[in-house]
Amino acid sequence: RYEPTWGSLDARPLPAWFDEAKFGVFIHWGVFSVPSFGSEWFWWYWQKEKREPYVKFMEANYPPGFSYEDFGPLFTAEFFDPNQWADILKASGAKYVVLTSKHHEGFTLWGSKYSWNWNAVDVGPKRDLVAELATSVRNRTDLHFGLYHSLFEWFNPLFLEDATNAFKTRKFPTSKSLPELYEIVTKYQPEIIWSDGNGNAPDTYWNSTGFLAWLYNDSPVRDTVVTNDRWGVGSICTHGGFYTCSDRYNPGHLLPHKWENCMTIDRSSWGFRRDAQLGDYLTIEDLVKQLAETVSCGGNLLMNIGPTHDGRIAVVFEERLRQVGAWLKVNGEAIYGTKPWRTQNDTVTPGVWYTFSPKEGKVNAIFLNWPVSGTLELGEPRAKLGETQVKLAGYKELLKWVALGEKGIIIALPQLTPQQLPCQWGWTLQLTDIN
Repeated sequence: RYEPTWGSLDARPLPAWFDEAKFGVFIHWGVFSVPSFGSEWFWWYWQKEKREPYVKFMEANYPPGFSYEDFGPLFTAEFFDPNQWADILKASGAKYVVLTSKHHEGFTLWGSKYSWNWNAVDVGPKRDLVAELATSVRNRTDLHFGLYHSLFEWFNPLFLEDATNAFKTRKFPTSKSLPELYEIVTKYQPEIIWSDGNGNAPDTYWNSTGFLAWLYNDSPVRDTVVTNDRWGVGSICTHGGFYTCSDRYNPGHLLPHKWENCMTIDRSSWGFRRDAQLGDYLTIEDLVKQLAETVSCGGNLLMNIGPTHDGRIAVVFEERLRQVGAWLKVNGEAIYGTKPWRTQNDTVTPGVWYTFSPKEGKVNAIFLNWPVSGTLELGEPRAKLGETQVKLAGYKELLKWVALGEKGIIIALPQLTPQQLPCQWGWTLQLTDIN
């Protein structure tokens, strides 16, 4: 059994499914999807920081005295079709999904008995959005279902009172935050608890180690659940399950501990923004590059979309997800279930990232630019004459190659028209019998 100490909890082995999965989809959805302006931090920027664009937006479009709570009934979700969402998630090639069950605004997407009249069953959709998505994902896909949960809430009076007392009192975690965590685990049995928002309070204030000990010892998901590292001041990148370290974290080199790069397709926001321009969205080339870099360095990629207040996944997000799925159909062997190789990227040709498939003993070289010369030089592999074989994923014939002394290999790529290429945006060379 695990003790409620970081020493004991950090020794728990990460369930194997998480490292094998490599790719997940993050969904930021909540009352912030109603103004859908600027950022999911709308309430904070408008009311607390009084940032000019937010203040002007409200003055121009809403009556005086309109409060953030008044957005609640406008969060309607009338077009929310959990089966359609599940089908898009499946088509993306993702192996897990993480939904914001509650963001820093405190609004829960399930009918929490600890969030009276500020939840999706009492206000707005009048539906248990968490239950509906969980059911569809489990019935229609093989994705693992996970939930994001914010520890703190910007304007909750109990939290503000505890903060004023320098967190010597613990009214908020004992009456709101912790009961919610136990509630979502017991009710929805998520296989990821993605914690966030420490409110500048230590893990002792949140009783994070106590909750995690219960989660790992006695909860219904004790054997499969995976957690992140955001459990109070000082825990990020140090304690918990996998490390996130920061948003959009992509170190570009191998880390000794399992990590995740959580990032957004919209560069500026996690929630949906009606004011987003096309250039604000990462291209499919950007996303394939992020995936290759992240996985080669031992990380998972958690790619975020923000649905609309009425429950739609905007077509630009759907297109990106389906494009990643199309790419993974051809190149998935170089991503799923792989381990980092002895080197992560090539020393001679930039834009080449390596992964290793232990079962097949294959080295995968993912290259992002198709060379004009028709040949690709790799500085890292040590080829063996008459033994090493080189394949292009999605292409039948073996490729010809020449060894370059001790280290290095030149590979002749097939002469293909754009229509004949097995995929776009990035390709995989599979090398077997490499020293």
